[in-house]
Amino acid sequence: MKFLDHPTRNLFFTGKGGVGKTSMACAAAVRLADAGKKVLLVSTDPASNLDEVLGTDLGNHPTKVASVPGLYAMNLDPEQSAAEYRERMVGPYRSLLPAAAIASMEEQFSGSCTLEIAAFDEFSRLLGDSSATSEFDHVLFDTAPTGHTLRLLTLPSAWAGFMESNTTGTSCLGPLAGLQAQQALYQETVRALGDPLITTLVLVARAETTALREAARTSKELAALGVHNQHLVVNGVFKATNIDDPYAVAMQQRGEQSLREMPKELSGFPCTTIPLSSAGILGVDSLRLLGQSRPVPPSPSESSSLDVPPLFGELIDDLAEHGHGVILAMGKGGVGKTTVAAAVAVALAERGFPVHLSTTDPAAHIAAAVAGETLANLAVSRIDPAVETANYSAEVMSNAGKGLDEQGKALLAEDLRSPCTEEIAVFRAFAAAVASGNECFVVLDTAPTGHTILLLDAALAYHREVIRQSSQMPDSVQNLLPRLRDPEFTRVLIVTLPEATPVHEAAHLQRDLRRAEIEPYAWVINQSLTPLPIEDPLLRERKRQEQKFISEVTDQHARRTFLIPWQIEPPVGTEGLRRLLNKIDLSIATT
Repeated sequence: MKFLDHPTRNLFFTGKGGVGKTSMACAAAVRLADAGKKVLLVSTDPASNLDEVLGTDLGNHPTKVASVPGLYAMNLDPEQSAAEYRERMVGPYRSLLPAAAIASMEEQFSGSCTLEIAAFDEFSRLLGDSSATSEFDHVLFDTAPTGHTLRLLTLPSAWAGFMESNTTGTSCLGPLAGLQAQQALYQETVRALGDPLITTLVLVARAETTALREAARTSKELAALGVHNQHLVVNGVFKATNIDDPYAVAMQQRGEQSLREMPKELSGFPCTTIPLSSAGILGVDSLRLLGQSRPVPPSPSESSSLDVPPLFGELIDDLAEHGHGVILAMGKGGVGKTTVAAAVAVALAERGFPVHLSTTDPAAHIAAAVAGETLANLAVSRIDPAVETANYSAEVMSNAGKGLDEQGKALLAEDLRSPCTEEIAVFRAFAAAVASGNECFVVLDTAPTGHTILLLDAALAYHREVIRQSSQMPDSVQNLLPRLRDPEFTRVLIVTLPEATPVHEAAHLQRDLRRAEIEPYAWVINQSLTPLPIEDPLLRERKRQEQKFISEVTDQHARRTFLIPWQIEPPVGTEGLRRLLNKIDLSIATT
């Protein structure tokens, strides 16, 4: 880990879900402590697994890790902080407003932006208040604030009473109304983040296109705000040891290609490469070995008590029985939901059903590939988030921004740069697409979160959060919630990977949907090694390790589960999508 050659006092680890940022943060903390430093490791991740990785029960105060002298760790709980903040904002109105209005207010403070501000509030006490961590030589965070949060907190208008005088119902700045007393602390926190002598931002990614793009986006956004001391870690780089295993060879080649095509924003940073581990990184011993080459233990025999779920192709039989309706592929970034949506659309169209496939895939590779081949019954469109967001933002600035002074307009413009704005803008196009499901199959990899869906429960909440200054509610939106809740009309597919973080994030998504009274139809576990005749020793061990996560899905989360094996050829184009539905050809692997 090159960033530990001359470590700054503060180290922030950031990256999309499942890339290994918690493992990197823990391994770095152990190495610094082993070198004689007193170290505090902090997580503000609501789904933190620091306890599991370090083998120590943690709370919201520094706890000594017994097996590593000098190392202390803690889990901050932004969800609890957000809940407490939400109650401070809503509590005074409980005896004054009807229950429906109170429920609407609570939901408006349940979104990701409220959670993000609450998380920032938590770790700003540790970063911005020097006395809070003065006993430690290094403080490591396994999360990092987004560019949106930092821009928000550096706008002087946010502290000038704008929220008290503004009546436009801006969604993402609401949390700041209750946090103005923290202004000085936040400003010191932002200053510390931008000081290269005391803070390093560690961008964690995999040797995969989507993970590297996310790291590049984060890097560019934070660099624009003065956070320039950045270091790239590419985790999980695989090198085949059995060149007769076609799966292993293909996996190595795919990773090498992703690194060759790395976004230019990352190419100039110092870089640490971490080899793919044969198993999950759990326990201090495995953390000390992270990044070192070591022999792979022999895997036990292939016999297993795992009840392997049916393959993806069988799901199409279930979906086709309904004859029409909406199919939503939902999941976190990088799990393959766009691929799943496109494969379902192609399969249903080839069975003779009229199908409309719509995607928000930024690269539009799959949508373009499908559109490039004429398929009877299949219509393909793309909801462009950038276009939808630009149009929506212009509408809001024209209406809600009318009469505001320059500071007020700057604050409103920043509000519109948040992730929530894109979600709401795309939401309107999504509602229109869903409405056409009465006559055909509509397959979407675009879906609102449970939080956004719940905003529809009250007309006031919808009016404020979705159309703001518009005078009419489109029929497609008015009828959207009943359609999404109707299991005969809408079927939600939750897409995940057979790994800890993607499975746990998918479970959180399912809880969100159930909060909105939407029951997922099935889970799809993508890129699984379990059904494949793997020969490479490292991949054989990973195949064994993934079985506990498949069991977790089938036993604890999903009513029905389907599996997609890892593909030698990337599933791009209609032929690649068709391969996802085929039975496994065992003849291509050695036995």
